[in-house]
Amino acid sequence: MAEPEENGALFPIFILTIIAIPLVPYTFVKLSRAFSKKQRSIHCQCLECERSGKYKRSIFQKISNFTSCSNLTVVLLWFVMIFLIYYTKNISRENQLFEPFSILGLEPGASDLAIKKAYRKLSIQYHPDKNPDPEANKYFVESIAKAYQALTDPLSRENFEKYGHPDGRQGYKLGIALPQFILGIDGDSGGVLLLCTVGLCILLPLVIASIYLWRSSKYTGNYVKLQTRQAYYESLQPSLTPSKVMEVFVQAAEYAEIPVRKSDDESLKNLFTSVKSELKLDPKKMKQDEAKFWKQHPASIKTELLIQKQLTRESAALSPTLQQDFRRVLEFAPRLLEDLMKMAVIPHNEQGRGWLSPALRAVPLSARKSSSEGIAPFLQLPHVNDSIAKKIALQVKSFQEFQELSSEERSKLLREVTGLSETDVVDVEKVLEMIPSLKIEVICKTEGEEGIQEGDIVTAEAWITLKRPNGLIGAVPHSPYFPFHKEENFWILLADSNNVWFFQKVSFMDEAGAVTAASNAISETMESLGASVEAQNNAVREAVEKVKSGSRLVMGKLLAPEEGTYNLTCFCLSDAWIGCDQKTSLKVEVLKRTRDLEGEFAEEGMEEEEEDEVEEEDYESEYSEDEEDKKKRGSKKKVNKKGSSSEDSGSDED
Repeated sequence: MAEPEENGALFPIFILTIIAIPLVPYTFVKLSRAFSKKQRSIHCQCLECERSGKYKRSIFQKISNFTSCSNLTVVLLWFVMIFLIYYTKNISRENQLFEPFSILGLEPGASDLAIKKAYRKLSIQYHPDKNPDPEANKYFVESIAKAYQALTDPLSRENFEKYGHPDGRQGYKLGIALPQFILGIDGDSGGVLLLCTVGLCILLPLVIASIYLWRSSKYTGNYVKLQTRQAYYESLQPSLTPSKVMEVFVQAAEYAEIPVRKSDDESLKNLFTSVKSELKLDPKKMKQDEAKFWKQHPASIKTELLIQKQLTRESAALSPTLQQDFRRVLEFAPRLLEDLMKMAVIPHNEQGRGWLSPALRAVPLSARKSSSEGIAPFLQLPHVNDSIAKKIALQVKSFQEFQELSSEERSKLLREVTGLSETDVVDVEKVLEMIPSLKIEVICKTEGEEGIQEGDIVTAEAWITLKRPNGLIGAVPHSPYFPFHKEENFWILLADSNNVWFFQKVSFMDEAGAVTAASNAISETMESLGASVEAQNNAVREAVEKVKSGSRLVMGKLLAPEEGTYNLTCFCLSDAWIGCDQKTSLKVEVLKRTRDLEGEFAEEGMEEEEEDEVEEEDYESEYSEDEEDKKKRGSKKKVNKKGSSSEDSGSDED
């Protein structure tokens, strides 16, 4: 085993390796995320968003964001790595290989005369009698004298030239990369080695696995608790009314952990009074409904009142303690709403279909008013309240017609009818330029077959194209009243009357990921159809151009149902904009299963023929001897008959 000093020299290298393995990739991931966020920060430029301060952060906010626990840990570990690199570099200089020629300042293969001359010259400079410096004395004894001895002794020089060491061939050394103060303890270092092995190879993986299993047993991949997902799944019904969506939504386990304080009772009662009209209480049973409302879990009551307060845009009047709870409620809302959507569309019946009605109710939860009243899309514009939205709705038939007006006509309408100023009209125009228009193209097909038959694996292929007046593809929606960063997402649903056949979430922010996904999907599809390499490359090139121009490819597999004609509808729903949802009809004919029947009948016929042949062979094997005897007897009779007939004929002739 190696000496303790050599082991101690390897310990910094060991620690450096252990730190660098997770730190370097984690740093690259954080930098790529920060860079991608800077690239994606295309947000609304209206005055309301600027005043909200959500996108423009002060120096103190930037410093506080940078000085988070994870960032400080990364910086500290990088300082430790730099120090270890510098330290190991100096160690490598001190522990460099023994090179006698380089120590004496000679070229390899120098003569004995040159070696002696160099030794005399260095002795004048470093010999203890000439130089009283202790470091010079140490260098002379450990390096110069040792190098001179190695080159003047014939055996040492021969070993050095053959094996690179004056003492001859050197064997391998086994050591432990631990500090010298640990290995210098009296007794064997086997216990230390066993302790390190158990700690690093057994205990550390067990701790990491335990943390991972504990977290995975409580949360989903979207950082939603499993209790929340189960509550949503059990509460959803095939036909969910809009008034019941909020009751299901506030049942999340995350909201149940919101603190309930007695000091908030008065504030909550005032909240209830202000949002009472939004709770959809039955006027005929007002007292009963109010009593039923206050009998709910206190955290659910607080959550529902705070969400309703957000939808009425009057959250500024909340107390400081309720403001903290309010921000917590809104922080969880986007991913909980997404999970509610997923629980609505996952398979609920034997055919593997989800429910369409809860999904359509869950997505536009951000709208305070139902879209049937005609003013909900106008409320997403800046400086527009209920009264202004109603005035606009009286002048135009729909929000789409309002968008199709020219900028001059729209400006005149907003200034003369609603009384908005020029700056307010400019803000409205900025938001209108960000509102997307969607187009859907969807087909259902089977690979390598012309028609769809019962039990076939059907591929649903949809191209969703997004266009904005300002030319952007991905953008952050206008949401000045939401205090957190919110990206726009779209949901693709393929459904019949109330059954979701296929669903997927689509984001237009990640163009690189969309290019990769579309390229892989198109190449796999073309390859399965037996297309040539050139045709595959052309199809992939066209798909990439579509993605870069603002389209996204959505593909999914589903099992063909029973024979019949199905009238499907493909919905494209937005979770950030009201009034831009699109849908298109699709007619799918499923034929009776006849494609594989002929092959099955042929195989059954072959099996029956094989069984008949086997039975005939067995029959012949049992009675083969009797049949051979009969054949022999028959042949003898024939011969006798022939002989007798010839004899008779001969006798007649005679």
